[in-house]
Amino acid sequence: MSLLDSHFTAALTQREAAGTRRSLRPVVRQDGMIVRDGNGDGRRMLDVSSNDYLGLADHPLLRERAADWALRFGTGARASRLVSGTLDLHRQVETKMAAFKGCEDAILFASGWQANASVMPALCALSVARTGAPMLVFSDRLNHASLHHGCAAAGVRQIRFRHNDLSHLESLLAREAEKPGLRMIVTESVFSMDGDRADIPALRALADRAGAFLYVDEAHATGVLGPKGRGLSCGMADLTMGTCSKALGGMGAYIAGSKPLCDYLANHASGFIYSTALPPAVLGAIDAALDVVPNLDEERARLIEQAERLRTMLHGAGLSTADSTTQIVPVLIGESERAMAVAAGLEDAGFLTVAIRPPTVPPGTARLRLALHAGLNDASIDRLGQAVIAQTGGAS
Repeated sequence: MSLLDSHFTAALTQREAAGTRRSLRPVVRQDGMIVRDGNGDGRRMLDVSSNDYLGLADHPLLRERAADWALRFGTGARASRLVSGTLDLHRQVETKMAAFKGCEDAILFASGWQANASVMPALCALSVARTGAPMLVFSDRLNHASLHHGCAAAGVRQIRFRHNDLSHLESLLAREAEKPGLRMIVTESVFSMDGDRADIPALRALADRAGAFLYVDEAHATGVLGPKGRGLSCGMADLTMGTCSKALGGMGAYIAGSKPLCDYLANHASGFIYSTALPPAVLGAIDAALDVVPNLDEERARLIEQAERLRTMLHGAGLSTADSTTQIVPVLIGESERAMAVAAGLEDAGFLTVAIRPPTVPPGTARLRLALHAGLNDASIDRLGQAVIAQTGGAS
């Protein structure tokens, strides 16, 4: 027992009562299926919950290169990047990532959360150092929690614009035009809970008119959208953050942009400075993914077609999928308890999905988050759609 166990238990009981308590539920992956570990019935399910959108986590080239680099170079980088942890492999992969993104340079982080949470404070500190005034951060309300955390860590108050409402953003930029300090617009390109897209060209135009730096989180677009899977922001963002743990099938994250930007972050982003460098096996998987992804146009097209097929089915039953246009298809349910019951029913029907509940989404907007992957065929999509409709009873 620890001194705070009674308080931990009370907080968990509150979560339980609100229907928002989470638990860790191990799974076993077998032959492209999921088996829930510990449920005693050997239930096999199709995975429509993970972010492995192109199935690269099982790709033989990624497996082989990850294993090869571990055998040749060891299991760890042994130090942080600025001490002695920068291997030739890190610069090789960063150069390859920069070429993939069409940027001057790239820099690797351990995760997307770490990147956003430490890069935001580093950028905000630049405004104070160079102008004596805080950074003015114009942020989409539905940005990922790591971006909001980064702003909180920087001690800046975000100027939040309504989700994907560029007229509102423009009015806020005009309202703050006379204030001192550098300006930054922050958005995701594909929003992780709604599956909709930001209008990156329009944001670029707004940023240019306002003299603002454009920061785009491409975690859910990298590998899936844009020419050769390069994302939606190529050539338009001042900074692109993307992850290697979703469509790229591995682990880690990158920042891509100008060389001065990447050099600045290597000197000022705490998550980069004080973390041990990514190990060779992880680098090998990223390196292989960058060889594979540009050649997957057919898989990308099929993935988007299947998502549209599913949305059409759900809309026909009166279900809302918000403004989704991507491989992420939310099914809005409403209350947390009902969303959990629907997710449990889908497990019984052979589909592993997750009920997304507050505080991840606003109260009253609990949902299923269906994350599709390129291995799903028409029959699988039809069965999934039918199961969702059966469990929800149609229009919610």
